Amino acid sequence: MTMNDLKNSKAPVTTVTVNRDEFDQKTGNIYEALSIVAKRASQINSEIKKELLEKLEEFATYSDSLEEVFENKEQIEVSKFYEKLPKPHSLAIQEWLEDKIYYRNTEKDPE
Repeated sequence: MTMNDLKNSKAPVTTVTVNRDEFDQKTGNIYEALSIVAKRASQINSEIKKELLEKLEEFATYSDSLEEVFENKEQIEVSKFYEKLPKPHSLAIQEWLEDKIYYRNTEKDPE
């Protein structure tokens, strides 16, 4: 998931109600659908966290003195940008509803 994917996502920034029948239609089981989406949300969260830390590292300033505190405007702007993005669970639900998540049940569909 790239920065453009995050910016251009149709995922809501606020909480919305999803039609349960639409949500579990692919699996026929709400718990299985939730499990798949939860795992994808965890993956998205890891990707976003890694990208954020890399961007913040670019602007990091190191000081030998503990008394000196620097407010780095670039770091603040990057942090604010990431705070405004849809949350990982919203992105995962949107991907699920748009059939962008590949999944398989190894018990039902062995290779």
